Formats: sequence, C-alpha cells, structure tokens
Amino acid sequence: MNILVTGANGQLGSEMRLVSEESANHYIFSDVNEVEGQTTVHLDITDIDAVRNLVRSEDIRVIVNCAAYTNVDAAETNEAVAELLNATAPENLAIAMKEVDGLLIHVSTDYVFGKEPYNVPCQEDQKGTPTGVYGLTKLHGEERIMSTGCHHLIFRTAWLYSEFGKNFVKTMLRLTAEKPMLNVVFDQCGTPTYAFDLALAIYNIIEEKKYEGNDGIYHYSNEGVTSWYDFTKIIARLAYHHSCDIRPCHSSEFPSPVQRPAYSVLDKTKFKTTFQLDIPYWLDSLERCMANLGVLSPL
Repeated sequence: MNILVTGANGQLGSEMRLVSEESANHYIFSDVNEVEGQTTVHLDITDIDAVRNLVRSEDIRVIVNCAAYTNVDAAETNEAVAELLNATAPENLAIAMKEVDGLLIHVSTDYVFGKEPYNVPCQEDQKGTPTGVYGLTKLHGEERIMSTGCHHLIFRTAWLYSEFGKNFVKTMLRLTAEKPMLNVVFDQCGTPTYAFDLALAIYNIIEEKKYEGNDGIYHYSNEGVTSWYDFTKIIARLAYHHSCDIRPCHSSEFPSPVQRPAYSVLDKTKFKTTFQLDIPYWLDSLERCMANLGVLSPL
C-alpha cells in the first residue's frame, strides 16, 4: 500500500519518517521545503491538481497530513494564508482521497477550543470555540474534510514537541541555559505531547488497519496535565539547568494578539476505546525526547 505523508519535514512528519522505516508499506514523503539528507517529493497541497496528479500517479491509498500553518500570533494578521493552509489544503487532500476511495488522516489542534471556561477535559463532540484565527482555520479544516464525505481520521493534539524543528522544549532548554531568570505562565494548562508518540500511534493504526470503519474525530495527547510553568521547571531540572530562576506569572503579563486556551486538556477515552493503543505519560515521553537530544540529567 502506498501512503503519502505531507509536511514531511516538520516535527510530526520527521517522526513519521522514523517510525515507518521498517514498514512493508511504501511511504512517500512530501513537502514544499527540502531538508538535506532527506528524500522529499515537492508537493504544494494548496494546488488541488498537483495533489490529484500525485495521488493517481503514485496510487496513494492513505494520506497523513502533517502540514499546517502553526504560527498562532502571526495568523492574526495572515488570515488568508492560514485559511489556505489549514482549511483549503486539507479539503484538497480530502477531495483527492474521496475520488479514489482512500483515507485521509489529518492532524488538528486543541486550539479549536478555548473561548469557554472549561475545567474538564474536552470531548470530540464538544462545540468548537476557538479564540483566534489559528484555531478557527483549523476548525474550518475539520469541517471541510468532513463535508467531502471522504474516509477520514482527524486527530486533535496539543503542545507538540520533538527533537526536530522549533518547539517549546528546545526553546526552554536554550533559555534556561542562557538566562538567570525566566517568567513562565502558570494559568494555561494542557498536556505536552511528544510527536514521536503521535506518529507511532498513527503508524500502528495504518499498519494494523485499525482505521477501517472508524471514520471520525479523535483526541490524542500524552497522558496527564500540567501548566507551561511546571513544564518548564521539569525541562530545566532534567537538563540540570539549576542556575535559572523560573517564576510563575499570569498570561496577562505577556500581551498577545490572541487569547490562548486556559484549559485545553483533551479527553482521550474514544481513542483508547476504539484503537486499543496505550498512551504514554507526558513526563516519561519528555525524558525519552531529552535523552535523544543528549541533554537528560538525573532528577
């Protein structure tokens, strides 16, 4: 079976490369950017004809869409671009899969929630209440995929990090090594998610054909709950960056063009019941990632 991974040079796409290395299926990795040492097919997923041509020429049966516009603040002044990448492009992929009776696996976000003051984990059938352009365009992407009638799995995830690219873990590793003092918000809670774990879950669902008959929206993050402040404290402790004084602060102390969700913990009951896959605890996964980065020290 031929499987196309879009956005293959980003965090999740890079992890998909790793987990699929031993597969008997044929994985094709596409992006608009080249990375040295990685075989990448150039594909602009905003061009529906280009998508259709690749799907047909390579007999693609499954697409894993890891591509997105993810700059939350910049999206506020680049709504057209965010809508193109987060809504129109996934719709193009869905149309192409509908035409060949294939499957689209699409990655969405906890940012489809946030306007309402939740204090319990968000469920899949909960109404989306995004607080900014990024979350709104990702919600539009979900809606447009479903409207095509293609076979689809939509995985909402949260606080994604990995060894690849730019992310919160790598930024905090740098800042806690460089700065004597750091303020980090404590009033936003969620679940850090190691991109490798999500990639492995997607891979297992594909390889074991667990997707059959299970179209729909699912939530996937690592297990547990924390704040950005606590997340940073643990990162610094694991890296032995004890010289940085990390202090909790309110979100209001960091003016932003968009209000971020105060509580965006995802309920994963549906995922676990449907696919029968274990989900690692967030701290265990963070330790594995930091070990891979070569910065793990004893607690």
